[in-house]
Amino acid sequence: MRPKLRFLDQELLDQIIAEAVHILCTLGVDVHNDEVLSLLADSGAEVDMQAHHVIFQERHIQQALSTVPKDFKLYDVRGRETHHFIDDKVHFTPGSAAVNYLDYDTQTARQPTTADYVDYVKVTSRLKYIAAQSTAFVPADVHEQIADSYRLFLNLLYGEKPVVTGAFTVDSFTVMKNLQLAVRGSDNELRDKPLTIFSCCPTSPLKWSDVTSQNVIDCARSNIPIELIAMPLSGFIAPVTLTGTLIQHTAESLSGIVLSQIANPGAPVLYGGSPAIFDVRYEMPPMGAVESMMIACGYAEIGKHLGLPTQAYTALSDAKLLDAQAGLETSMGATMAALTGINSISGPGLFDYENCFCMEKLIVDHEICGMTKRMIDGIEPKEDFPSIPIMQELLKERHLLIADHSRKYLRDEHYFPGPTLTRANRERWLNEGASTIGERAHAEALRHLEEYKPSHLPDGNKQELIDVMTAEAKRFGQDDLPDRQD
Repeated sequence: MRPKLRFLDQELLDQIIAEAVHILCTLGVDVHNDEVLSLLADSGAEVDMQAHHVIFQERHIQQALSTVPKDFKLYDVRGRETHHFIDDKVHFTPGSAAVNYLDYDTQTARQPTTADYVDYVKVTSRLKYIAAQSTAFVPADVHEQIADSYRLFLNLLYGEKPVVTGAFTVDSFTVMKNLQLAVRGSDNELRDKPLTIFSCCPTSPLKWSDVTSQNVIDCARSNIPIELIAMPLSGFIAPVTLTGTLIQHTAESLSGIVLSQIANPGAPVLYGGSPAIFDVRYEMPPMGAVESMMIACGYAEIGKHLGLPTQAYTALSDAKLLDAQAGLETSMGATMAALTGINSISGPGLFDYENCFCMEKLIVDHEICGMTKRMIDGIEPKEDFPSIPIMQELLKERHLLIADHSRKYLRDEHYFPGPTLTRANRERWLNEGASTIGERAHAEALRHLEEYKPSHLPDGNKQELIDVMTAEAKRFGQDDLPDRQD
């Protein structure tokens, strides 16, 4: 039996959704994009073009929910299926868009470089329990106007896993789609085998910017999946109660579904977010707070109730170093999300309020992901009944180390972490150097870099990626891309 975690009963689910719909049909949302407003006006919504405001009718929401897919798949650069977002299937992906990188040698946060990013992609390509790449942090050695497309470029050039990404500007979408076409070859192939998910973030409270709303409809028209990342902050730009925050999150997310489905009925969507409480003592939104995790699990329950695949930023920490807090918060968030059955769990590698990426933390978090996935497999009998024969063998041999039953099911039943986690006794640990978890994680990262094998993407496709990216960089006065230290 698979273990489950639930925070909302049926009555509360229905109340939250009903309130969110009432908000959209009474207060509405701001949409700062004339094209999107025109689409909404054509659909019969009440639109004020001057105020950039729209009030929906309930039929808009119900129609959108009737056309948005209940599941969808992702594929890697070689066209192989990697994800099926359906039911309670769980996939982990690193967190996204950090602006700092924790330097292992100095243990200080600094600006990331292209070399850091290439190392990240190489390591991620080898992590079994991390199903996708993400545009994890922002290299500071390229023009800021190409920072979004450049990250996707590096992911596709060095890695094979699909990518969770997003555009910083309206114009970036075209070049980021062209990068995907360099891999897939045609619009039809890209539609048939999606390679990326774009994060699209409404602005709390109840607003869509020009860039993000355009991203929603651009992705929808190209059938590129999106994840809706509403970010209400309890007690600051959302009600202080968790229920109130869930109502607002639901309203903001439903409005995004309407935008997507008006642009292209049937466009794939992940019902996601990155909400948090607001800690008034430090004036910060702690993603590692248990209440933030509860909100994430709660909105995922709402998404599932609506029949949608789900996403959450919850396997991460607010710690500043790879310490006990980092492990505590990340593992708790990953566990709660997995028990809720969230389909795409984001965050490994991130801490410091999503602002800093750490390679060693990614390595440790990978083990958390592996242990979590073993947990949700649950406890199932495997030739355990009748139990008398096994017990007779135990009583006769005094152990079951080499029993047929043990050898058959050992790897299924027991999760064996890599060398990052130590299970040695103290004497053996001392004899092996008495290393810390950070030292072991760093050694694992170096091993993965040493054993990395280049992507199987054909050289012609790789060159096309380079040509697309080089042309985009030149548009902003950067004639040469940074040395990637291949």
